[in-house]
Amino acid sequence: MKKIGVEQGLSMIADYLSGQGFSVEVLGGDFKSNVSKCDSYDAIVTSDYNTDMMGFSDTSTSVPVINASGLTPEEVKNAIQQRTTK
Repeated sequence: MKKIGVEQGLSMIADYLSGQGFSVEVLGGDFKSNVSKCDSYDAIVTSDYNTDMMGFSDTSTSVPVINASGLTPEEVKNAIQQRTTK
């Protein structure tokens, strides 16, 4: 089961992914406190990666970050599956 971190406010996507069998954790509040957990996810879903949800302009992670802006929950799921194929 893939573990996905989903930015707070994307509950429709989080609910859909949970229903599709993903393990979903909502990343909310002070996201800086979640930085150390990023590598424990198979993917991270955010609403706008251009203004990086971590509050840093140079934040990088080894896991795929999916920008959900303008995507349906199904499109987000497909992007996760494409980018996390191991």
